[in-house]
Amino acid sequence: MADKRGDHTSFEQVMATIKNERIRFVNLEFTDVVGVAKCVTIPVEQFADCVRHGKWFDGSALENIARVAESDMYLYPDLTTFTALPGTVRPAPNIDARLQDSQSDGDVVARVICDIREPDGERFEGDPRAALLSAIEDARAMGFKYQVAPELEFFLLQLKDKKPIPLQDDPGSYFDLSTKFTVTIRSEMVHALQSMGIKIESSHHEVAPGQHEIDFENGDALRIADSLMTAKYVIKAIASQHNLYATFLPKPFYRTNGSGLHVHQQLISIDTGKNVFVDEHAEYGLSELGRCFIAGQLSHARSMCAILAPLVNSYKRLVRGYEAPVLVNWGRVNRQALIRVPRLGTDPQSSMRIELRCSDPSCNPHLALAVMLRAGLDGIQRKMTLPPAMDENIFLQDEGERLRSRARLLPATLGEALDGMREDALIRDVLGDTIYEGFIDAKSIEWIEYRQQVHTWEIEHYLPVF
Repeated sequence: MADKRGDHTSFEQVMATIKNERIRFVNLEFTDVVGVAKCVTIPVEQFADCVRHGKWFDGSALENIARVAESDMYLYPDLTTFTALPGTVRPAPNIDARLQDSQSDGDVVARVICDIREPDGERFEGDPRAALLSAIEDARAMGFKYQVAPELEFFLLQLKDKKPIPLQDDPGSYFDLSTKFTVTIRSEMVHALQSMGIKIESSHHEVAPGQHEIDFENGDALRIADSLMTAKYVIKAIASQHNLYATFLPKPFYRTNGSGLHVHQQLISIDTGKNVFVDEHAEYGLSELGRCFIAGQLSHARSMCAILAPLVNSYKRLVRGYEAPVLVNWGRVNRQALIRVPRLGTDPQSSMRIELRCSDPSCNPHLALAVMLRAGLDGIQRKMTLPPAMDENIFLQDEGERLRSRARLLPATLGEALDGMREDALIRDVLGDTIYEGFIDAKSIEWIEYRQQVHTWEIEHYLPVF
């Protein structure tokens, strides 16, 4: 099935790359509902047929969402995502046992991200990528293109007896200029991503020991979501090369800052190419469309939180004292705001953006961007009114405290987030019934299992007393 997204990457260009790079195997990549990367690996000789007819696979690999009757699925490559994997980044492929002996370490492997389709060629409703594509099409119908620039945070840990523990030799803090070995490792990660066509704006050490951040250049939402999925396994693979473990767990350590996935967002007018959030004469330089977009995301913040922060552990990060949001609010100089509107730079068109700060790197980026976009568009369509900004300097005043007391709180647990998700029809509409029900079921089981566990803290605090 032909790709209809208007990108100029052609089948002939891809086949030329295969020949020039001497590629032997191709990873057909996709994701399940909880954001775990999957792949089926084929010999390059099968690739042309795969482009024309798709590659059959058992749809039950899509965790929690494919019923027995839907097990026959087909992977259709998005040719615009085709790229050779760097030598240090080759996830263990799912190759037919008959081919194992013929694959060597010197074989060149490529990856291509795939859309999942049913036997009749229609999009599979349970494909997370399809949910984002649908939201992007909604924006396009309104005359907008959705662009994002995420900040991906993660920890590098050392292995002791094959178990990850805090890194002892990386004590740097926020933006520290360091000569530690982790700087070289982070540079290798950035280089590998760039070699795959993923544009990186910057990288730096984060506030906690062993914590790092890689910032992506502003780009099309679908490409950025694909790139985030790729970046997570690239970072893990390169860390492993150095006997380290990279984790995207939101809060791996008590009393230490957690890892977020802050997402800077823009809506671009398809007709004019201008950033529609910009009004240099308005307060904050923020247009009426921008104000409505923020209002929409604030309105749906509690209900989309389960998608943006999907683990039990996510809510250990969303607590006071660590620059993570806990209130449903917005501001400019409030580092704990849920949504932040940075000051305009010398180029208002590029510098005006809306930063959502509750999402974390454990999320499925396709689903996260889909709900973020549709929530903002809902604010525009319904012309929602934006509440007053809550900046840090306001909190020093009595009026600020009154505003703060009226602000809603983000969910405090995964269970509370799932309850909020069940109450919002928009989230179900964005995800579709198949993904929505599969996600709720999977995460409800996760929450129940967590609640039934007896944790070390309980034993240490209660057993000596009761």
